[in-house]
Amino acid sequence: MSAAFRTNRVPWILLGLTVALVAMMVALSAGHEPVWDTVFYGLLALTLAITGAFVASRQPANAIGWLFCALGVWGGLVETWEAFAYHSLPTGEAGTWVIGWSWILDGAAYIALFLLFPTGRLLGPRWRPVVWLLVAACALAMPGQALNADNPENPLPVDALAVEIMFATGMALLIAAALAAFASLAIRFRRAEGIERLQLKQLVFAAALVIPTWAVAVPFYYESVVVQAAVGLALLGLPVAAGLAILRYRLYDIDVVINRALVYSALTVTLAAAYIGSVLLLQLILSPGSDLAIAGSTLAVAALFHPLRTRIQALVDRRFFRSRYDAVHTIEAFSARVRDEVELSALADELRGTVADTMQPAHVSLWLREARR
Repeated sequence: MSAAFRTNRVPWILLGLTVALVAMMVALSAGHEPVWDTVFYGLLALTLAITGAFVASRQPANAIGWLFCALGVWGGLVETWEAFAYHSLPTGEAGTWVIGWSWILDGAAYIALFLLFPTGRLLGPRWRPVVWLLVAACALAMPGQALNADNPENPLPVDALAVEIMFATGMALLIAAALAAFASLAIRFRRAEGIERLQLKQLVFAAALVIPTWAVAVPFYYESVVVQAAVGLALLGLPVAAGLAILRYRLYDIDVVINRALVYSALTVTLAAAYIGSVLLLQLILSPGSDLAIAGSTLAVAALFHPLRTRIQALVDRRFFRSRYDAVHTIEAFSARVRDEVELSALADELRGTVADTMQPAHVSLWLREARR
């Protein structure tokens, strides 16, 4: 059995281990915790393990695939370990204790993702201190959190100033490492061209969905299952986007996705503001709680949908997708000019000029087939 074949099998073995751990966790947790918690943490471990298996088996030299595999196994392990406590199984309390500080390790892993993406290697030797910064952060913050005396479920409480200093110092180093990782990603993006730029754009877009979703939803996380689902889906999208970008699956669709996300996000916010404003205004004119005010506002928002979407689309194209915007307008101008053109040579010149402006090829040639007699 070749070494390459054995290496390609390891990610799938780790995926199988994660599936077994998640299945055990679901069986042990059923009826003992909110359903959404079980579903979310199970899906997160599986998503990480599946993404890692595909990436590591196809690109074993890329560290990100193995990072996702490890996160999947670790997530399944600690969640199963915690679920032991629901049935008073041995080491169940220890699992609850591990959950209390394992989030630091998870955070460090996601910081490493931004530091290594998309090649699985650092941007250069000068970025190695950031890796040591991450190691030092975990070495200080995890024991500081694990020994925290304020946690009543902590089996190893240590009420000492040194423990608090360890945790605070570790978290400060973790934040510094995160800022350095984001700087590394920004530098990569500025230097990147072609495929790598599309890969980075896909990850940044997925991360951009996570940050505002968490910022808005975390205060209301336990108020609604819908909020929990939104937060969970945004977080699940990060490893999926990273995996698809590394495997270069439909990379050229990312501009379309970003375009649609910008348009419909702006449209949703604008329509919501218009609806709330019109309801309040009509209720002042008519009467508070008037059904006519609600019905009128609904009809007005429905009538605004199409023209507003068109205007926002044009604005987004003009501001963020200028080349596409210019190409569309060039083609529209070409259509207007040649509508009444009958001279073949003039039409050919117009067509070559339009293709050169919109597609920007190295050379443009136009061949015309002679009509058969």
